[in-house]
Amino acid sequence: MLSPDKVAIVIPCFNEADEISTLVQEARKIVPHVFVIDDGSTDRTAELAQAAGADVFSNEKRLGKGASMLRGLKIALARGFDWALLMDGDGQHAPADILNFLHADGNYPLVIGNRMHDEKRMPWLRKTVNCWMSDRISNLAGVHLPDTQCGFRLANLSVWNRLRFETRQFEMESEMVLAFLAAGCHVKFVPVQTIYRNEKSKIRPFSDTIRWLRWFLRAKRRFNSQSRQKHAAIKNKNLQTVR
Repeated sequence: MLSPDKVAIVIPCFNEADEISTLVQEARKIVPHVFVIDDGSTDRTAELAQAAGADVFSNEKRLGKGASMLRGLKIALARGFDWALLMDGDGQHAPADILNFLHADGNYPLVIGNRMHDEKRMPWLRKTVNCWMSDRISNLAGVHLPDTQCGFRLANLSVWNRLRFETRQFEMESEMVLAFLAAGCHVKFVPVQTIYRNEKSKIRPFSDTIRWLRWFLRAKRRFNSQSRQKHAAIKNKNLQTVR
């Protein structure tokens, strides 16, 4: 089991005043260090998160979920933590499931929550889009990845710090999965609760899907190029061994 003292919880959020206080209070019962990255909220998100015991860092304007994730991970690394547990601030991630990540095998530098064991609780459109995106990334990576879009995830900060990221919006979660896999890391999935209430999604279906597709096409070219280079290096090494 990972020691909670080696883990920082990072919560990127925008206008989550209804949920953030309870989330921070419950999460801190398991992992005491919580960093909330307030992405230019216009409500009391920052105030309530701080009152609940989180360290709050506010963006002057809305930069995007991916940018807020990166900022939170950088802060956790600078503060000396080995791991960062990312959670959404909208109440869709149950603090009780934090233990599933702490008990995961520490040999996996990226551990992601899997909601697909209870997919009937997920709205049809969200389930369809999530499954379609996960299938695309699975096919590209050549490994089954059941829930690449889940924002509930544990990342090893030392490994993460060696990777490069170009996205700053919701596609960051997909990019992170491919980046770890491209670096030769294995990804583990752990079951988490599927929670959907009446909250309004921050995702803009049309523009965010178009942005994701553009990212995926770039990532596909890059990933395939890296794979060809690796195969060429292995083939060259084998030829040299034969000689």
